[in-house]
Amino acid sequence: MLAVSPYNQLALSGAGPVKDIKIFDTTLRDGEQAPGIALSPEDKIRIALALDDLGVDYIEAGFAASGKTEKDIITKLSGMNLNARVCSLARTVRSDIDAVIDTGIDFVHTFIATSDLHMKYKLKMTSDEVRARAVETVEYAKAHGLEVQFSCEDATRSDLGFMKTILLDVQSAGASSVNIPDTVGVITPRAMEYLIGELRRTLDIPISVHCHNDMGLAVANTLAAVDAGASICHACVNGIGERAGNASLEEVALNLFANYRVQTIDLKKIGGVSKIVERVTGFTLAGNKPIVGKNAFAHESGIHVHGVMNNTSTYEPFLPELVGVDRQIVIGKHSGVHSVRGRLDELGVRFPDDHMNDLMAMIKDIAIGGKMIDDAELLAIVDNILWKNETPAKSISLDELTVLTGKNITSTATASVTLSDGGKRTAAETGVGPVDAAINAIRRSINDKITMEEYKLSAITGKSDSICEVTVMLKNVQNDGSLTVGKAVGLDIVETSVDATMAAINRDFARRRKE
Repeated sequence: MLAVSPYNQLALSGAGPVKDIKIFDTTLRDGEQAPGIALSPEDKIRIALALDDLGVDYIEAGFAASGKTEKDIITKLSGMNLNARVCSLARTVRSDIDAVIDTGIDFVHTFIATSDLHMKYKLKMTSDEVRARAVETVEYAKAHGLEVQFSCEDATRSDLGFMKTILLDVQSAGASSVNIPDTVGVITPRAMEYLIGELRRTLDIPISVHCHNDMGLAVANTLAAVDAGASICHACVNGIGERAGNASLEEVALNLFANYRVQTIDLKKIGGVSKIVERVTGFTLAGNKPIVGKNAFAHESGIHVHGVMNNTSTYEPFLPELVGVDRQIVIGKHSGVHSVRGRLDELGVRFPDDHMNDLMAMIKDIAIGGKMIDDAELLAIVDNILWKNETPAKSISLDELTVLTGKNITSTATASVTLSDGGKRTAAETGVGPVDAAINAIRRSINDKITMEEYKLSAITGKSDSICEVTVMLKNVQNDGSLTVGKAVGLDIVETSVDATMAAINRDFARRRKE
């Protein structure tokens, strides 16, 4: 199931055992602070239920003091008998603590800045004033029956000596845990390991970490903190949050399982929860998002697909089922025969080997601009290849086609053809749009008595980048009243329509030769 590096265990072998790590989810609080996210009460309830089902230990449901709506949501969650502990953020202000008390929950996460930068320019308080405020707030919350996690805002830019002092103070005042936030995502993993190690040797209560991803190190810093003795990890589903986001819950949880053998949540439910959060917040995941991005288990390269088809561990560190997502064998520019043949086998399509080169050539031609070909499109291409190979050799060839079109101008096309007897003709025609103009020019150059009896255009997937399939029915190609059908698939509507028209014309000439 897991195929991670053996060096991970070697590196961890000298460290103490990592166990009983808890997940403190802040999707509903810090995650919602991402610009562009505004969750309704119903949205928050839906996500909270999903998080509880996922198995997180704590749900930071919001900031009770920020308004009645927020307080009402937290109050409702407090009465829903969730397995997770529901928590509210609060400043070290009595009125904030009172707002939390009013909700009926029994756990508060209270914070105050401890860096010189924040104390001087944001709080405009001395370090002694900050200490006094922190202790007073913790004592007040404890006296009113709340469990307290105390947080040093901007901890990773705070003086270590001062931070040890204030954390010892709040520990004595009754805090049950402390939190070390990398508020602007500036620490490195080795530095985080050093910092947490120093605090672990100083404190007797659990340490949590809250890492931001401003420099792309949130998950790495969270794991480094665990290495040094932190036992509570703050995280957000899909890594959402202020600015560049927070440590990604799914990445933290999977790394803890894969490399530390610690299972914190129900991993197989990750994919479903990720989709819920993506849909409710409107924050679309990047394709290359680890674990839950659409490309996380998508394979296109022929070499990779061949390996995965033989043994998934060749190019996957773990099975997608572990986290509740699916593997995709993507058909595109880099696909090889094994990829295409394997996908056709899964779709139950028997495709002759002697036409595989034609199929691969058409796939690569369509996918040259980065287009990914889905199952419906692949089947349309296969059908077109087989249909083409049932069509006799060309009697008439289209040598050149020029189409002029645009807004507020009449579409005009010029077609040059070589006839079955070797003669060449060129004709120009106008039309209602570029497709009509192109087909009119072809008809005029071959036989102006040709009529279009039926024209059918389909976007295979219905998407804007879908390949199209065109089927035409022509009459009087050779002035005998017969009907003939042609079809083609491609990315460009005009080009595909022309290909279908030429296929119909040549099928008709082939019919006459047989007669």
